[in-house]
Amino acid sequence: MLSETKKKLQAELNNYLEGKLEFEGYYPGMNVFPSPLYKEQLQEALEFIKKENEITESSFQLYLDTIIVNMHTKVKKYKKSIYFDNENVKDIQNQGFTIPFFVDEKKGIYLLLGIVKSEITV
Repeated sequence: MLSETKKKLQAELNNYLEGKLEFEGYYPGMNVFPSPLYKEQLQEALEFIKKENEITESSFQLYLDTIIVNMHTKVKKYKKSIYFDNENVKDIQNQGFTIPFFVDEKKGIYLLLGIVKSEITV
């Protein structure tokens, strides 16, 4: 499972670095871009959370949006990703999930690579 997760996340990063995909901003005018894998995994995470409690789902989404909107101001606080041997890939922890993201310092872009249930350990 972990190996498969790493492969999927690496594929998203490679697609970005090789210019294979167009990414839309998280919100218009933002320099945060969700990868297709992130969007897919977010929907799965929201469905999982919704089964437990619909209120938890909306608070999860709201808190996640707040983190992402403000991530550029706190990027230095996030630790190197457990999924990558790359200092430019960091992890956000949010309510039992890990969100690896790539910092493109040259372009000033943050790419959300995926969202993974945190019970997975390396």
